Amino acid sequence: MNSELTAFNELFTNYKGRFIRFAQTYVRDTAIAEDYVIDALIYYWENRHKLEGDVNVPAYVLTVIKHKCLNYLQHQSLHEEVVDTMISHAQWELNTRITSLEACEPYELFVAEAQEIVKTTLARLPKRTHEIFIMSRMQNLSHKEIAEKLDITTKGVEFHIAKALKELRIGLKDYLPVFLYLFFY
Repeated sequence: MNSELTAFNELFTNYKGRFIRFAQTYVRDTAIAEDYVIDALIYYWENRHKLEGDVNVPAYVLTVIKHKCLNYLQHQSLHEEVVDTMISHAQWELNTRITSLEACEPYELFVAEAQEIVKTTLARLPKRTHEIFIMSRMQNLSHKEIAEKLDITTKGVEFHIAKALKELRIGLKDYLPVFLYLFFY
């Protein structure tokens, strides 16, 4: 046992620096290289009784170091591929956002949203109010013409139009400042 320990210490002393330089050449990190050399030497020590008597111990340890370095480099390669894929995806997503924003026309978005609110609000109005508002604003009929057509008073027409306008103002309250800005500045 003592002679084995002496041989191991001699191996460690004579080859440690060479083994570290070998590993460091591939992993490019002295701390990792040192860890792999120590791990390989410990692996040899723990498995020395399983080896054949004529084994070249420095070559055996160097082979263990080689495999540790290969595993490290393969892991690094896989890591780089994943990072490249993530960067590529992030770049694609960024380009998509840039293109989308460049194509964005805020005025058209607001107009489309406002038109949808008007359509929805008018659809919720009572039938008579909706009908009177359409006749007034879309068909450009006067209050008197609407009153005659529907056989109601002009005050009734004004009431229904005021009711429709109130609902539209409520529905479009968030859009009014934008439209004032777009049209007056």
